[in-house]
Formats: sequence, C-alpha cells, structure tokens
Amino acid sequence: MPQIPETIHELTVGQLAARSGAAVSALRFYESTGLISSRRTTGNQRRYARDTLRRVAFVRAAQRVGIPLATIRDALAELPEERTPTREDWARLSAAWRSELDERIQQLNRLRDHLTDCIGCGCLSLDSCVLSNPDDVFGERRTGSRLLVERGGRRRGSGTAGGDRR
Repeated sequence: MPQIPETIHELTVGQLAARSGAAVSALRFYESTGLISSRRTTGNQRRYARDTLRRVAFVRAAQRVGIPLATIRDALAELPEERTPTREDWARLSAAWRSELDERIQQLNRLRDHLTDCIGCGCLSLDSCVLSNPDDVFGERRTGSRLLVERGGRRRGSGTAGGDRR
C-alpha cells in the first residue's frame, strides 16, 4: 500500500484510490452521491482532504455489512467537515448502528441455521419457515405466493399502468 507523506494534506483521485483500495470510478460515485467531497483546482482536478481516506474506509466497511448508501450518507453528514473526525466522533456514529447490526447478525444466523430447509420453497407460509415467516404469522391470513403481492404493495403482472393496488 503506497504511503503518503504527512506533509501532503490533499490527495489526487489516483492517490486516494491507491491508498484506499477503492476504484477511481467508485470514488467518483461516492462523490456524486454525497458520501465524500473534493475541491477543484484551477485546472479542474479533484483534490481530497486527507481525512477522506477514513471516510472511504468507513463507506466500504459499512457497505460490506449491507448498510444502504443513504444511511451511510446520513451518518457521514453527522461528522464535522471543518476537521478530521476524532475517535469519539466515529464511536458516536457507530453506536447509532449497533442495534441495526445486531438485528442483521440475528437474521444471518437464522439464515445460516435454516437455509437447507428453505431452498426453493418460495411459499412464505410454511409452519417451520423461520426466515421469511417466523412462527407462521402469514399462515394465519393467507398462503402461498399471494403474500408476495401483499408484501410488495402491488400486484405483479396486473397489466395496469403503475401496478395499481387492489
């Protein structure tokens, strides 16, 4: 991993990509969606503050655990722009996600433990489906693929513009 001298306070997009491991196209996407920011030189080249490295690392780590980009952007908006975020800033930000991450871990554990029972089912109302229908809560109302329509909010293949609800 290339080292960047401490005397350099701004990074080019290439330096940021090399140091962060993110593709230049990913960095441009992150910038276009408000996850990171840059300034433009007189020659219209991007320059990133050195602390952007931490922001990119945070974005990539959050994406790996399935946090939506909009949620990541909202969290990053809580960090100070005028200074490099401190350990306390990052701790406050990550604490807000603890319960969501705990729930994701529980869901993944259920998936791991019961995946063999569920492959290809698609029913969503099996008495034993702990993934999509814990305790068969849907079975009390309906069965089968009609639940896909209900959960998605509209009928599939209804042939009407906009998929009106029925």
